[in-house]
Amino acid sequence: MRIKIFLSLIGCALALFISADVLLSLSVSDLPVPITYLALAFMLGAFALLLTTGLLATVKHAMASLRDFFSARQRSLRRLWFVQAKQDQLKQLFYFKTVQLNYFNDLARKRLLVANNRKHINGLARTIAAELWSVKPQLSKAAFRQLQQEHRHYRSRLDGEGLLKLQQKIAASTKL
Repeated sequence: MRIKIFLSLIGCALALFISADVLLSLSVSDLPVPITYLALAFMLGAFALLLTTGLLATVKHAMASLRDFFSARQRSLRRLWFVQAKQDQLKQLFYFKTVQLNYFNDLARKRLLVANNRKHINGLARTIAAELWSVKPQLSKAAFRQLQQEHRHYRSRLDGEGLLKLQQKIAASTKL
């Protein structure tokens, strides 16, 4: 409705501008100036009407949006979305805490395994050292030094398999 009024005011203003131009070309001296002012007033009124219509529509839309935003349905939806987001966050936190806990448990398990292996290898190295010293009189000096070097080498590298092979080698050399 307001758009029709706006368009009719613009149409009247244009018709008045044309009539003022025609009157000016016909050399009527008093009429063109008031008609031009009247056309300008119609044009100004049309644009004022368009502006107020736009402002009113904007205000109406903003009020409807605010009413909808603060409605009970929207509040309950926002509350539901908040709870869902919180649950998702807690699920993620639980997952990452589980991953972190498993990582630290594996790390501790590996550290204990390395310590246990070191303890057993050191015990095996002590036993082999005692066995080596007990068979020293049966071995030549060069063979004893060679076995002692191998013993130090395997013990420093924490090589359990090497120490077991050395123990078998010592046992085999004493049988000779």
